[in-house]
Amino acid sequence: MNEIEMIRLTAEELALKAIQVQNTIDLLDDGNTVPFIARYRKEVTGSLDENQIRAIEERMHYLRALEARKETILKSIEEQGKLTPELKNKIQKAVKLQEVEDLYLPYKPKKRTRATIAKEKGLEPLAELILKQEITAGDPEKTASDFINAEKEVTTIEEAFRGAVDIVAEIISDNADIRKITREETFKRGVLRTALKKAEGRTAYEMYYDFSEAVNRIPPHRVLAVNRGESEGVLKVGVEVDNDRMTALMEQAVLTNKSSIFTPWLVEAIHASWQRLIAPSIFREVRNALTETADSHAISIFAENLKNLLLQPPLRGKIILGIDPGFRSGCKVAVIDQTGKYLEGNTIYPHPPQKKYFEAKSVVRGMCNKFKVDVIAIGNGTASRETEQMVAEVISEMKKEREVQYIIVSEAGASVYSASKTAQQEFPDLDAAMRGNISIARRLLDPLAELVKIDPKSIGVGLYQHDVNQRSLAQSLQQVVESVVNRVGVNLNTASASLLKYVSGFTSRTATSVVEYRDENGAFKNREELKNVSGLGAIAFQQAAGFLRIPQGNDPLDNTAIHPESYRAARTLLQKLQIDDVNEEGKQVRKKLKEAQIELDALLQELGIGEPTFNDILDNLEKPGLDPRDALPKPIFKSEVLKMEDLKEGMVLRGTVRNVVDFGAFVDIGVKQDGLVHVSHMAKKYVKNPTAVVSAGDVVEVKVLKIDLERGRIGLSMLPD
Repeated sequence: MNEIEMIRLTAEELALKAIQVQNTIDLLDDGNTVPFIARYRKEVTGSLDENQIRAIEERMHYLRALEARKETILKSIEEQGKLTPELKNKIQKAVKLQEVEDLYLPYKPKKRTRATIAKEKGLEPLAELILKQEITAGDPEKTASDFINAEKEVTTIEEAFRGAVDIVAEIISDNADIRKITREETFKRGVLRTALKKAEGRTAYEMYYDFSEAVNRIPPHRVLAVNRGESEGVLKVGVEVDNDRMTALMEQAVLTNKSSIFTPWLVEAIHASWQRLIAPSIFREVRNALTETADSHAISIFAENLKNLLLQPPLRGKIILGIDPGFRSGCKVAVIDQTGKYLEGNTIYPHPPQKKYFEAKSVVRGMCNKFKVDVIAIGNGTASRETEQMVAEVISEMKKEREVQYIIVSEAGASVYSASKTAQQEFPDLDAAMRGNISIARRLLDPLAELVKIDPKSIGVGLYQHDVNQRSLAQSLQQVVESVVNRVGVNLNTASASLLKYVSGFTSRTATSVVEYRDENGAFKNREELKNVSGLGAIAFQQAAGFLRIPQGNDPLDNTAIHPESYRAARTLLQKLQIDDVNEEGKQVRKKLKEAQIELDALLQELGIGEPTFNDILDNLEKPGLDPRDALPKPIFKSEVLKMEDLKEGMVLRGTVRNVVDFGAFVDIGVKQDGLVHVSHMAKKYVKNPTAVVSAGDVVEVKVLKIDLERGRIGLSMLPD
C-alpha cells in the first residue's frame, strides 16, 4: 500500500475528502502542531477541527507502521525461500496488522515445540499424509509403521501418530483462515466469566464472585474492574465458548475428504489444535482487545473530564484565602492577591481542645480583615468538613464587617505539586504543606494556570487511571492540556514556564527562555519582540504567536487570536471600515461591513485570505482579549454548612459535577460525600454516554433520592418532577 492508497483509505474511513487528508498530512509532516493547523490553516484543511486532525494523524501513523511491518515480514519469508506470489499479494493487500501477523504465523521463527520435536523425529511426511486426506484405502497403521525408528525415539505406531498429530495441530493453528474463523466466533459468542479466587473480608469485587457476560456486550468499566480484581488476586477470569461448536467450525474448514483413512487422526489434530494452541491464544487476544477498548474508552472519559476541569472559569479580581485542612499537623492557611501572589501564611488548629479552635477562628478572621479577603477556598481532603464548620462560623460572625463566602476545592494533586521542582522554584522559602495550600487557592483563581503544573494523572478526574495503558493515558492527557491551553490563549507577560511549555511550538526550554527574557527585559510590548528570545526560531514563532496574548501591549491585535501573518489583512479591513480603536469600536465591525455592502469575494481577494480566516478575524476584532472560559457557569459559593445528616429525600439542591463516569456522574452538593446521579436518572430518554448530558464542572440541579449514612452514599436525580 503506497502513500496515495493510505490517504484514500483514511479519507474513506473518516468520511473526508482525500485532499483534506493529503494536505493535513503534509502539514503534520512539516512539523506543524495540531492546534496551529486547526486554528490557522483552515483554508488548507477544509476547516478540520483538532479531533479530525488527530484522527488523521493516528490512522496514518498506523498505516505507515503497518507497511513497515509488512516489509519486515516479506523480507523474512523471502529469506526462508517460502515467499510465493499469492502469499505476497495477500500480505500486501492486508489493511489490518492482525491479518498480516496471521499470514506470517507459519513462517515466524518459533521456540522448540511439540511439532518441531516431531519433525526432528522424521514424522512430517506422515503429518502431510494426514492433512492431504488423499488416501482412502489401505491400513493406516501399516503406513505409520514405516516411521518407527528407535534411534529417533519413535518406538510404536501410537508414538508415530501422536507426533504427526502434533505437527498437523500446529499447521492448523498457523492457518490464517482458521484463526480468523475462531477469532470472529469467540468475539461473537464468547463469554467473559469470573469467579472468586481469594478474599479476606468484604471487597469491592463481590458482584464478580460468580459473574458472566457476553464478550460483545460487556461495558468498558466492568472490563477494567474485572482486570483490577484479577491483578489483586481476588478474581479468576477467563473466556469461555462452546468448544463443540468451535471444533465443528474448524472441521468444516479442514475436513475435505471424510473417506480418508487418516480422518480420525485429523479430527484429533483439529481438537488438539483448538484446545491446546488456538483457544489460549485467541482468549488472550480477546482479553487484550477488551482491555484495549476499555482503556481507550476510560482514557477518553478521563480526557473529557480533564478538558472541562481545565476550562473552568477563573475567579478574576478576588483576594482568596486558601486552607489546606488537616488534623494532627493542623491546617495551613495562605492568602493570595488578585494576581496569585502569595501574601501571608499561617498554621491553625481548628479542632479540640476548645482554646485552639477559638485561636484558629481568630487567625482566619484577622487575615480576612487584614487583606480584605473575598473568598475562602477549602481543600476537600482530611478534616475538610470540620474546617468548613469553623469557616462558616467565622463568616457568620463577621457579616457586619465584610461579606465573605467559601467554597470546597478539589485538592487532588496539590501534594504532588508541593513536592515538585516547580513549587520549589516558585516558593523556595516555604515548606511543602504551605506550597500545596497556595496551589489550592490559586486553582480557584485560575484553574488552568495552576493545574498545568501538575501531572494530569494526579488531578483526580478519572476512573481506573492507574489500570489503563499509562503511555496512552499520558499522551492523551498531554494532548488535552495542549488543546485547552491554546484554545484559551496565554498571557505572555504573566504566564509561568509551566503554562508556556504547552503553547503550540514551544518546548520546556523555550518556555524557560521566554520567562528569563521577561525577567531581564520587562514585559513584552508586542509579539514581534518574541523573536529576540534566545533559541526561539522562526518556526517556533509561527506556531506560537497566535496563541500568545499581550493585553497591555502597543498593538491591540496582539491581544487577539489573530495571527501576525494576518495582521495586514486585519488592518486593511479596519482601515476600510474607518475603525481606529479596536478596543472601542471592534463591536461595530460586522455592522459597518454590512452597511458598506462590500462584495465578499472581492473583499477576500483584496485582503488575500480565505473565508474561514476572514470569519475568525471578525470574531476576534469584535471581542479582543476574549477568554472562552468566561462564558461558562461560575462555581457555587457558600456561607453556611450543609451536613449529610441534614439531607432529606426529595430535597432539591444545586451542585457541581466533579467526575463523569460510564455509569453516571458524581456531584458535589456541599456535604462530605459527593452524590451519584446514576445514568438512569440523568434524563427521561435513554442515555448511552453520560458525557453527552453533563461535563465536569457543570452546575446542575439535583433531587436527593436516597441517603445511606452508614455507607456514606447519596443517590441523586437530575430528572424533572
